[in-house]
Amino acid sequence: MSVEEQPVPPGDDRPAEGADGHQPDTEPPGEADHPQPAWAARRDLESHTPRTMGLGNGTRIDGGVHGGVNHGIGGGTFYGDVLVGKTEIVYQFGSSSALHASGEIARSALDELSACFVPAHDGFEALTDRLREEHVLVLSGPYFTGRRTAALMLLHRVGADPVRAIGRDTTPGQLTAGLGGGTAHGGPTGHVLCDLITEPGRPLREADLLAARKELGEDAYLVITVGPTALLEDVPVVAWEAPPAGEVLAAHLGALVDEDGVAGLLSLPAVAAFLQRSHQPREAAEFARLLAKYAAGEADAAQLGDFSLVALENQVQEWFEDDGSVLRLRDKAFLVALAAFDQGPYALTAELSDRLYAFLQETESGTNRVTVPVFGTHIGKRLQLARARRFEAEEPTEWGPVQQVKAEFLDERAPLVLLREMWTGHPSARPALVRWLRRLAEDGRPFVRTRAASTVAVLAHTDLPSAMALVIEPWASSRLYRHRVVAVSALTLAHRLGTPNVPRILDAWCESETPPLRWVAIRAHGLIGPERPSETLAALRAAARHQAGQSGRARQAGQPDHDAEISEQLAQSAELLLLSPAGDDVLAGLLRTLHDDRPATDLALDGFISACRRTEQDERRGLPSVLAWYTRAAAERTPSADGIATLWRTALESLGHTREALDVLRLWVLAADHDPSTEWALAALLPALVTTPSQRQRLSHLLRTMPGEDGADPPPVANRLLAVLPPA
Repeated sequence: MSVEEQPVPPGDDRPAEGADGHQPDTEPPGEADHPQPAWAARRDLESHTPRTMGLGNGTRIDGGVHGGVNHGIGGGTFYGDVLVGKTEIVYQFGSSSALHASGEIARSALDELSACFVPAHDGFEALTDRLREEHVLVLSGPYFTGRRTAALMLLHRVGADPVRAIGRDTTPGQLTAGLGGGTAHGGPTGHVLCDLITEPGRPLREADLLAARKELGEDAYLVITVGPTALLEDVPVVAWEAPPAGEVLAAHLGALVDEDGVAGLLSLPAVAAFLQRSHQPREAAEFARLLAKYAAGEADAAQLGDFSLVALENQVQEWFEDDGSVLRLRDKAFLVALAAFDQGPYALTAELSDRLYAFLQETESGTNRVTVPVFGTHIGKRLQLARARRFEAEEPTEWGPVQQVKAEFLDERAPLVLLREMWTGHPSARPALVRWLRRLAEDGRPFVRTRAASTVAVLAHTDLPSAMALVIEPWASSRLYRHRVVAVSALTLAHRLGTPNVPRILDAWCESETPPLRWVAIRAHGLIGPERPSETLAALRAAARHQAGQSGRARQAGQPDHDAEISEQLAQSAELLLLSPAGDDVLAGLLRTLHDDRPATDLALDGFISACRRTEQDERRGLPSVLAWYTRAAAERTPSADGIATLWRTALESLGHTREALDVLRLWVLAADHDPSTEWALAALLPALVTTPSQRQRLSHLLRTMPGEDGADPPPVANRLLAVLPPA
């Protein structure tokens, strides 16, 4: 075994899994499992949700990525047709077989390339002179940046005719075979070898180039292109980068339409949208051909708008269908991990991608004994392959923001397209992916758990039945809280993406006989409920009544009440709804059924008291959120001001809620002692809480007898607030 590889023992350090990847609900030794409060879970969801599905902003993924027309592109570098409307369009982004085929390249093809060639180097002429002098040149750069075209143009500029392509299966030691110069035309001969394959123990060495140079003589030239991961020893290379897509597009249009037509086409909104993306030269060239068809009336505006997404889908399929010549299995695992952790810390993405790589290896090899390289490709080269970039930014943590090196796809649509393609186009990878997601759900880092949920949300939008059966339902029915919390997040984000039937699933689970399913449904309703408050409150009231019935039967039978935790989840979901943008509607809905029955009363009061504990920006001594809400409502004279006062009075008079309500009111008084704005707001609210002598007596007793912080004397603000109470 290589010193750079480490074995992954069967089962890792976790419990054994079934053949389908299902992991039993066995808690790892020494690892406590407690329910994360709904408010904290929502905060994690807001902080770590991917950019494509922001929580709380009504995000929907429409069009070609999710919803609308999904173009089923079948095959490598685009094999097959894309049907857009009623017109059949064939986009040819560059065939792998054409790229690596051997044989003579027609002079007419070189002339055609020359007419629209855009050099990425300002010193391309100097590069030509260097080839003319040295006869051998190696171009190194990312794939699909125009290296092959540049190599051919270098040979064209030095007057090589004919130009022969050397087969890619040629090894570095076989470079001299078939080289030579002197033709019937009397001109020099050109040779091009694209994407030379190098392997450990068989790199491209300086000696190989010297031997090739000797074989070429003075009347032949050789240009070799290599990728970013090629193994080279003492080989001078020319770094090649892609020319700007806009320049490539303009050059190709100039060869297809007249000058006036070029200007008109380049001013189209679809062109501006295309150039905002990081497209490759081959994609820009094909887009130019589509624009020429549009100018001739053979394509429409919808096809122009769809082209960018089709190109992205094609790239993703190329990645997965690559035979390993460009992307190894480990690279593909990294792509999937980057899709899950887009804009996340690079080190974390790389770490967890290796776990997925191990699971994929097990699927491919059929053995549990797999190896993961400890050291591998440099971050820059790895991100080049993924069409991604690195950057530094702050990452929110429970201890505050920290600076991190992060990675993201250049095209923000890539994660969604990539996950969809893996789930639906490569079902053999599902067992490994499901195992990986279940491990992520148990990770101690909130970012990782949230991204596991967002990944499953994309899978659910793509194929809801499979995602529910393989991932979400096992999580939701788990006895472990950590699994259930991730299930809640997955269902919430799936709904944000526009996945149908999520509310229906939650409504059904609210009255399930399986307590974990009810737990998940109640939690999720608190997150998706703001857009359907009436229906959500009805579902929560139904769950509250179901739970009350279960508890009553358990008491009658003398059995322990295993559903007691449901009451807490109901209160936390009501709290989230009250403090959401739909708070006014939620408050009105709770008031309408406040006295219908005991479960409805408890739901309203428990949720209200929980909401009263929250402060603006979660500051320890900040302005209470409900108090701020009351102040705004009173100033605007909306019904919510009276509603808040009504719930306060009801909570203070309810035998089951008086003590907790007084505790919260005491916290508000202590906050007012530190913040004048809180004092003014509380002074405006207190008179509205007094409509009977008993209510005044209760508040007066609190303000006269409450201790200060750490058992100190009553705070001075208590006497000032006592003065605002109506007279006895």
